[in-house]
Amino acid sequence: MKWSVVNRKTIFQGFFQLSELKITHQLFAGGESPLLRRELLEKGDAVALLPYDPVRDELVLVEQFRIGALDDPSGPWLIEIIAGYQEPHESPESVAVREAMEEAGCHITQLQFIQRYYSTPGGSSEQIHLYFGFTDTSALGGVHGLEEEGEDIKVRVVSSKTAFEWLDQGKIDSAMPTIALQWFRLHREEIRLYWSQGM
Repeated sequence: MKWSVVNRKTIFQGFFQLSELKITHQLFAGGESPLLRRELLEKGDAVALLPYDPVRDELVLVEQFRIGALDDPSGPWLIEIIAGYQEPHESPESVAVREAMEEAGCHITQLQFIQRYYSTPGGSSEQIHLYFGFTDTSALGGVHGLEEEGEDIKVRVVSSKTAFEWLDQGKIDSAMPTIALQWFRLHREEIRLYWSQGM
């Protein structure tokens, strides 16, 4: 299957970039599509992390204001996992470790890659690099984030049981924490076995 970008231009440049593309592509039934006009939101790649304390069986979640949930009946504060955008010079692993400290004061001792996926490929090029990490939750809590970025992030340390209940009740309702928690639920026993054997 082939495609062709006939024209591409930036129509807005702010915190994110919005591009307008004119494209054609081959059709499954044969032949070629008409000239299509599409907008593409270009945000760069993001890295997300679910930290876990195997001693206490606790997870580190964060709560913050999200503009995309402004009209949600429950309000625009969402319970999520640690996440941030990747700069051109950074590896996804270094972003995960950096964001853990910035958003939660959380030191990560070991990282495990979960998966990489497109967040909304119908209109955005963003990919999410998703990780799981070991930490110590004994002294975690409070409000964190970078003042210059307007961050106001509340750290929520909760048991695995509570996190799964919140997920099942719909209290956690965005993609990154949903995917990470479902992965953890599937692998929790082997993770705990791995930790108990000295990692």
